[in-house]
Amino acid sequence: MRITASQSLKALGLLLAASIVPLVAQQAAPPAAPPGPPFLLSTSAFTDGSEIPVKYTCFSKSDPVSPALRWSNTPAGTVTFALLVHDLDVAPNKGMFDVTHWIIWNIPGTAISLPEGVAAGAQTPDGAIQGKNVRGANAFRGPCPPAGKLHHYIFELYALDTKLDAGPDASRADVMKAMDGHVIGKTSYTGIVHPMS
Repeated sequence: MRITASQSLKALGLLLAASIVPLVAQQAAPPAAPPGPPFLLSTSAFTDGSEIPVKYTCFSKSDPVSPALRWSNTPAGTVTFALLVHDLDVAPNKGMFDVTHWIIWNIPGTAISLPEGVAAGAQTPDGAIQGKNVRGANAFRGPCPPAGKLHHYIFELYALDTKLDAGPDASRADVMKAMDGHVIGKTSYTGIVHPMS
């Protein structure tokens, strides 16, 4: 079959159009927005990964207090925060959960800090709820490693898109289950404590 000049021109035009359309689409796509600054947790009490001062541990000569905490770059859409402080180096009763030193949730999404020495009690003045620590108290429990190796204590802060429907008697497992599906940001900070000889 003989191809005419007009047919050749038409085919060439179709090929050009097919190659130009994806090029135009690529050029028209808006550039991806650069990622925002990371959600960060910090404390002036000690640097990340370093020794937690004695005043915040069970080795303090007075009752240990919780360290002041600050965070920045809250994720958009945050309604509340939840904080979990736990000892990574133990597995009581061969269970999945380690030792809970502090758990507090429904911290208002507008908050950017917790003061030093949050008082014991089921509820804080801003409406946050403190759960039970390893000793069954609604309070911060200072790190207290037994004789042997040093222990790592992790402070985990979660940004949530909801307020949790969990009362002060809720277990850590209950709180984590309620959080599931609502975590829009997470940050952590670690301290270590050597056992007293």
